[in-house]
Amino acid sequence: MLHFREPAKLKTKRVIFEDAYAARDSATLENLKELSSKRKVIEDSINQNCYITEAIAREMSGGLTCPFQQDLRKLEQYLPLLENLVYHVDLLGSNHQIAWWTSELKIRWSSALGASSFFNLMGPKFYQIDNLHFELGMVLFLYGAILRERALEIVPSDIVQSATLFREAAGVFLYLSQEVFPSLQPTLPAERPPEATSYMSTVMSLICLAEAQAVSIKKAEEKGTTAGLLAKLHYGVAEMLGEAIDVLYSANGQCKDISSCFMEFICSCKALHELSSQKYLAESLKDAGQVGIAIGILHDALINVKKKMPGEESHKSIFRKEVDVAADMLTKCERENEFVWQQKIASGDELPLPQGNKIVNAMPYRPKRWERELAFKI
Repeated sequence: MLHFREPAKLKTKRVIFEDAYAARDSATLENLKELSSKRKVIEDSINQNCYITEAIAREMSGGLTCPFQQDLRKLEQYLPLLENLVYHVDLLGSNHQIAWWTSELKIRWSSALGASSFFNLMGPKFYQIDNLHFELGMVLFLYGAILRERALEIVPSDIVQSATLFREAAGVFLYLSQEVFPSLQPTLPAERPPEATSYMSTVMSLICLAEAQAVSIKKAEEKGTTAGLLAKLHYGVAEMLGEAIDVLYSANGQCKDISSCFMEFICSCKALHELSSQKYLAESLKDAGQVGIAIGILHDALINVKKKMPGEESHKSIFRKEVDVAADMLTKCERENEFVWQQKIASGDELPLPQGNKIVNAMPYRPKRWERELAFKI
């Protein structure tokens, strides 16, 4: 699998809720202080401002040793409090005093997927949007991105749990695209991080589903699943990534506002799974005695994939390995055909169209809200 870890590299600025909102009672004040405290541990972690020992980090997170799990725990402690604040602020409607207090929070987040996110020598650019739904959306985006990172981390040791975490992440992004960001869109300024849009959450949901299916294929390969079915599963992954590319272009035209590295990652993953699909399809056809068609498929596949070689060195090495495997397979098929089968090499319309199977779906995200009464001096 190709890795792209940028979505989880969001940064934020300090937010102090009790300094912005005027609490009517001590209970509300304590809730606001707790919100600030829970957010600060997230700020320190993602901004890498907190230099504590591994032992202290483990103790603070209830014994968790993995940094991704520790960050997930911090977010899970902050989100229910934030959901409660959003709920009570929304109940007050378009109150000018509340709107002013919210603007005083100066909610600022960077982008990890914007065109200006890479090679910025001046540090990350921060976007300020005075809306609690922006804060909720960005925190949930970070939560989904870290779930995805944890899923990538455990692929070598636990394929089943990895696929589950990818599906959970897909559910978080799907929730964002359907429930959080649509209401925020009309209020967003022209200059906004792509992470704060419905289309980017849809894209991330599709990527996570594609990755969930990709690791499920690893399990299927271990079980000796037939080459024909593996071909369809790989092409199903390519189809999901193709949908993600279509969403990006339909929302952005030439995608000038999106990181070129992110675009390359999606396109490279799609090309790699298309190659794997065609390789397994060729194997299936060869086993069925259709060597001429198998050779035609491999020949076309290698021509197409070599046009899509990524620039990222770590991705390029994985590409070369898969290309070499397909090239070796083509050479063996050609030799066997020359000396044994002597079949006509298929091309163009003689080649079968690829078919995809999608076997994964997103696990629904269900937000938790700590129901605490909040009262403000309005």
